[in-house]
Amino acid sequence: MSQTDLLADLSWRGLIHQCTDQSGLAELLASGPQTVYIGFDPTASSLHVGSMMQLMMLRRFQKAGHRPVALVGGATGMIGDPSGKSEERNLLSPEQLQANVDGVASQMRRFLDFEGEGAALLLNNFQWMQNYSYLDFLREVGKSFPVGAMLGKESVRARLESESGLSYTEFSYMLLQAFDFVQLCKTHGCRIQAGGSDQWGNITAGIDLARRMLGEQVFGITAPLLTTSDGRKMGKTESGAVWLDAERTSPYQFYQYWRNVEDADVMRCIAYLTEIEREEYQELADATENDPGRRVAQNRLAEWMTEFVHGSEGLNAATRASKILFGGEVGAQTDESLGEIFADVPSSEVQRAALEGDGYWVVEALQAAGLVGSGGEARRAIKDGGVYLNNQRLTDDQYRLTTTDLASETVMIFRKGKRNYALLRFL
Repeated sequence: MSQTDLLADLSWRGLIHQCTDQSGLAELLASGPQTVYIGFDPTASSLHVGSMMQLMMLRRFQKAGHRPVALVGGATGMIGDPSGKSEERNLLSPEQLQANVDGVASQMRRFLDFEGEGAALLLNNFQWMQNYSYLDFLREVGKSFPVGAMLGKESVRARLESESGLSYTEFSYMLLQAFDFVQLCKTHGCRIQAGGSDQWGNITAGIDLARRMLGEQVFGITAPLLTTSDGRKMGKTESGAVWLDAERTSPYQFYQYWRNVEDADVMRCIAYLTEIEREEYQELADATENDPGRRVAQNRLAEWMTEFVHGSEGLNAATRASKILFGGEVGAQTDESLGEIFADVPSSEVQRAALEGDGYWVVEALQAAGLVGSGGEARRAIKDGGVYLNNQRLTDDQYRLTTTDLASETVMIFRKGKRNYALLRFL
């Protein structure tokens, strides 16, 4: 993608929500490589799905020949951004904040190229804020900030009108983020700040501060927030956020999240989050409209996102796990992996000693698992070919289970019919 094609690409993908001066920005981008930054507050040790919007925005700029700056908010994270929040954030300890900064920084290196010509920069705003005294900051920065303009920002006004109100601490956040733009403009020639639409007030504050302090014209551009068609934020499940860290959200869970995206949302997710080109996008859109039951777009989205975030190894693990759930070969598994795959499947516990000696009668096992109500029902189901152990059909109603039948360290998988699963844990 060329520098001049970037805005056109962002436009068809629906990624331009607001822009301070789109024609001026187009001229700037056409004039040569530019530096663009997006800030990431380290509220956790991992980024989540919502952060992908901004990571991909930086990546798109870099692939078009521009230099991205991923700014980790070691300083701003000590305060917390009030934008889009109905109440004040809990302040993190310095130790937790540093752990979060380190975790977020390491993840960013997977999405941006930090080597060679046009290499991305990974910076921490604590580097330039740590030596600022309160009085110096007020004298140099605060004097250039009209309070009336701050009060006019939607993010501030909404919080002032809320029950929780707005503390002076969070009110000051806007000054710090605006000064980041000034600092990056001075030291790295950065003239573009991007972000989510909830950052519009902070971005325009930085543009105004750069004009007042440096006499520079700089630009701001925002993307829509990642939401469902009915306005809910994406990246949330019943168990919490969908994280980019495999320790928090496994590749299988990550893959399943995207496979289960609604038809009304899937094409927007593909446009916003992937690098799938326009021609393939249209083919997927047509398939979704003409034959939604095949879920072609959801499968493509899940594959692309999982491989991008977790690599081919993570994608292979996720697809293998998905096949198990739908009757595929189980193979060697761990208790943890089976727990993730069959998270919603009922499980029962049996003493491991039952597997010793002559073994555990499969009829009793099916009753213990809750798949049948009696021994007679179990025997009939086996004779009818409707009972499976670790996705292999059982044909002998006298079969005795031993440790060799375990699918993992402690678990056996039983299935009756096509989808009626239950786990037995031998502890």
